[in-house]
Amino acid sequence: MPEQADPRPLSELPLHGLIACHECDLLMQRPRLGDEQKACCPRCGYELVVHRSQMVRRALALVFTALLLYIPANFLPIMKLNLLGQTTHDTVWTGVLGLYDTGMQAVALLVFLCSMVIPLVKLLCQLVVLLCISFGRAQGLGIVLYRLYHHLREWGMLEVYLMGILVSIVKLIDLADLHLGIGLACFIGLLLSQVWLEVTMSPHQVWDALDPEGEAHASH
Repeated sequence: MPEQADPRPLSELPLHGLIACHECDLLMQRPRLGDEQKACCPRCGYELVVHRSQMVRRALALVFTALLLYIPANFLPIMKLNLLGQTTHDTVWTGVLGLYDTGMQAVALLVFLCSMVIPLVKLLCQLVVLLCISFGRAQGLGIVLYRLYHHLREWGMLEVYLMGILVSIVKLIDLADLHLGIGLACFIGLLLSQVWLEVTMSPHQVWDALDPEGEAHASH
């Protein structure tokens, strides 16, 4: 059960002892939770804080899984296409090169950044943040990288690229001899690992571990 709330009024509590709902802006005392407990806003029901048990270990396992899948997901064939006697092996990287060679350099750069560079940078940021928490060192670096990770979240678009792949498969399956490659399985695994990782890394739990006094979290 959550610990008993501080009886003092909100005006007398320190800043790091307060929390505001992201949906309705209700200001309230930050709840103190045990493992696998969560707190919701009493006014709108929005999930405010969730406390994952063994969060760092579970998140590190997911980060390493995603990093192991990163290379095969981007450089192994996603599909093998046989059309009019010509066979091609398509990967994420060859897709970027194909866009560049056909004169769509801007699109190629955008795909390269959103499907390859930014997801890798996000994973590396998460890895360093988790290592900072695990070893209890370089919290300042962890805070900077965790802020960078939040700024990059909206630019990592693996799910959009996956939808493009699925649409291409549906359109080509009746036109040519199409075989799915190991790269597609790795790409889906990479996407699922990143989604699971975001769920596992409870933001408030990470901030509390990096900055127990709440100064960086308040400015965030």
